[in-house]
Amino acid sequence: MRTSILSTGIVALTTFFSYVAGQDFAASKGYYTDPTTGIEFWVNYMSEGNITGDGEFSTVSWGGYQWGIALPQDAATVDTFDYIGMIVGSTPNGTGWSGVVHGNNAGAAMSNHLMLLAWPYNGEILTSFRYSLAYADPVPYNGSATITQLHTEINATNWKLVYHCKNCYLFDQPGQTSSNMSTSVGHFENGWAQSYIPVSDPSDPSSPIVQHNNGMGEFSVAIASATQASYSNWATLTATHTNTATATAAASTTTVSSQTIPTGVTYDYIVVGGGAGGIPMADKLSEAGHSVLLIEKGPASSARWGGTLRPESGWLDGTNLTWIDVPGLCNRIWQSGGSNGVACADTDQMAGCVLGGGTAVNAGLWWNPNPADWDVNFPAGWQAADMANASARVMSRIPGTDHPSLDGKLYMQEGFDVVSTGLGNAGWSNVTANDVPDQKNRTYAHTPYMYSHGERGGPMATYLVSANGRTNFHMWLNTSVKRVVRDNGHATGLEVEAFNNGGYAGVVNVTSTTGRVILSAGTFGTAKILFRSGIGPTDQLSVVNQSTDGPTMIDSTYWITLPVGENLDDHLNTNLVISHPSVKYYDWLAAWNTPNTTDSTNYLNSRTGPFAQAAPNIGPMFWEEIECSDGITRQLQYTARVEGSEGEASGTTMTLSQYLGRGATSRGRTTIGLGLNMVVSTLPWLQNDGDTEAVVKSIEHVVSALNTVQNLTFLQPASNVSAADYVANMPLTYANIGDRRSNHWLGTAKIGTDDGRTGGTAVVDLDTKVYGTDNLFVVDASIFPGMPSTNPSALIVAVAEHASERILALSANEAVAQYGRCGGLNWTGSMSCTGTRKLPFA
Repeated sequence: MRTSILSTGIVALTTFFSYVAGQDFAASKGYYTDPTTGIEFWVNYMSEGNITGDGEFSTVSWGGYQWGIALPQDAATVDTFDYIGMIVGSTPNGTGWSGVVHGNNAGAAMSNHLMLLAWPYNGEILTSFRYSLAYADPVPYNGSATITQLHTEINATNWKLVYHCKNCYLFDQPGQTSSNMSTSVGHFENGWAQSYIPVSDPSDPSSPIVQHNNGMGEFSVAIASATQASYSNWATLTATHTNTATATAAASTTTVSSQTIPTGVTYDYIVVGGGAGGIPMADKLSEAGHSVLLIEKGPASSARWGGTLRPESGWLDGTNLTWIDVPGLCNRIWQSGGSNGVACADTDQMAGCVLGGGTAVNAGLWWNPNPADWDVNFPAGWQAADMANASARVMSRIPGTDHPSLDGKLYMQEGFDVVSTGLGNAGWSNVTANDVPDQKNRTYAHTPYMYSHGERGGPMATYLVSANGRTNFHMWLNTSVKRVVRDNGHATGLEVEAFNNGGYAGVVNVTSTTGRVILSAGTFGTAKILFRSGIGPTDQLSVVNQSTDGPTMIDSTYWITLPVGENLDDHLNTNLVISHPSVKYYDWLAAWNTPNTTDSTNYLNSRTGPFAQAAPNIGPMFWEEIECSDGITRQLQYTARVEGSEGEASGTTMTLSQYLGRGATSRGRTTIGLGLNMVVSTLPWLQNDGDTEAVVKSIEHVVSALNTVQNLTFLQPASNVSAADYVANMPLTYANIGDRRSNHWLGTAKIGTDDGRTGGTAVVDLDTKVYGTDNLFVVDASIFPGMPSTNPSALIVAVAEHASERILALSANEAVAQYGRCGGLNWTGSMSCTGTRKLPFA
């Protein structure tokens, strides 16, 4: 018999059993019958409790949280997009909002799923459907979902909403590829979030919201538990509280001003993307005397280049610094409001859409490339011996430092001391990492950064400075590339549009016949441009053709079929959490607006102290190689940092993030939606026993080593949990992707000799030229065949150095005489045709 486990009050958190599945973060589950409507719900509970850390995948919330569902009786065999729901939200300080993410059978990530937000206002419950494509504020939803409120209750600390939700598991936001949850599968995932900070205008259902700060997570719903024989009767109920307000979705009216492209101006090279690949490319090409245009989608980041992003409190005002310049503020992008105007809004992963790209927003880790990364991953011509000079030039221009404070001191080293003691006890060796780049097995080191003079350095402070000093170098910011304009396999220019005020709009051309285009827009950005340019798998080009791009997309006769978007890779992140009484957490979150006065003064006056180091006290870095049963040696890197994770609060805790890198053989895929947004559609991790074996064995070794440290406690995994069970029970879903990714995405335009047009895996040849074209190149992380040992930024710059040499060594294109061959499946010569014959030849 189904037992009612809620009292007639709004909240009562007693359950008759507890249940936490391997991919389920509900504190408990049970049945509850609403006394007013008589509807029986299958309920997921988040207990009353204090949020720890960032509240991610919390099973508690201040004031508690409940979400219940009732499904049609036949939902297990007949798919339904409708349900009757109940939210019990909390307002423990008298304000805030609560929400539910309608997931699918794989996960419940915020992006590309329907969100229902609700909050009390003047005796009513206001509701709002929202939708988000990426790391961006959700916008009002224009799909077919509707909500009918059946009953509401409000008291001083909690509120309850019973509602009928139609088409809420059909995700049909206009302009997006429709998808849905299938109840006949037998289970699905849902998400939840709460905030005790009010929305901007509580009277407006469409009001902007602040990021959740009172817990968020995911839970599973078993269809058989939620079906109800009386559903059809309940679905006819009318509201017992009629004063309702629901957001009305409206089309965005945001417009940006644009500049007109100068008439008659062409460039020998146009480089798309001002990041780790594009900036060095533009520098090397302009150094060779060519006219170069660098196009960056986003705004300036560093104050050196006109950036203006600073803390609201003003402690950086009047300086030549933005938060991006200050190493200790590098985590800002992960904090509430930190991604606004910085993160790309057209991908469901974190990526920097500012000048500098990832090198502007990451923690600045900087590694002399491990020779094995070239030899294992890359083809002939790109092996360690081939890359030695390029790598040396990179490290000469950006040597990096493992003592970034200008007084030569390392600050807050308690965490380093604790972990290095255990590693040393186990026989691991202490090294200076960039002096011995090939020593990545049972070694540890202080963290080297790209910082210089106590500030963020890298390509923006070196390659871009030298490029900008040349009259043949030009740079456009705030300008998005829509597509490559091409005549069969020959790129003639780019169609661009203003991304922010002041960007350019129109078509910009390369020099006739001899001009070249270099795509360096990153793993997702480059793939997107290629898709929109008619280059990629047929299924993805068909999506673009059905989108708003369709009327102006290149004719399918000229599509170039290549495996763009395949081979997606990223370091798999698996967090371990330890505690030690000597470890002390520095409040980096508070440092954004209210920094420690002594520390901020020392940094501003002399570039010394904690703010000259990356948050949150990173180090040590350590490495291990595992020779697995399949004969493949896999590389693992650990990044230790002083903060909690996996539900463990910051204080005396440390997180040890294990990255599975070189040698891993799992791969994923990125695809494009009808709204021209990029998504990770196949996760690239733990698809085989070898990859899993490496992760588990290395965790076992690290646990054994650190257990030699007096007073050290392993929190995750707990002492009674094996490494194998810990890895097996750690969610590897779309909803948990934020916990498992490292944001080192690469591989979607793979380099190789096996031409993807004829069944191979490569998108670009050994000169980084896109197969089927004669003047279109890709130079960024997307050409990497596999993961390196370390964070990839320095390796991407080395790739750009080497690629620039190869591209500059190519003979200039010559126009093909009329009736001469200028294309075809296996053609590698000039595709600059004359006359009227433009069709590809067999």
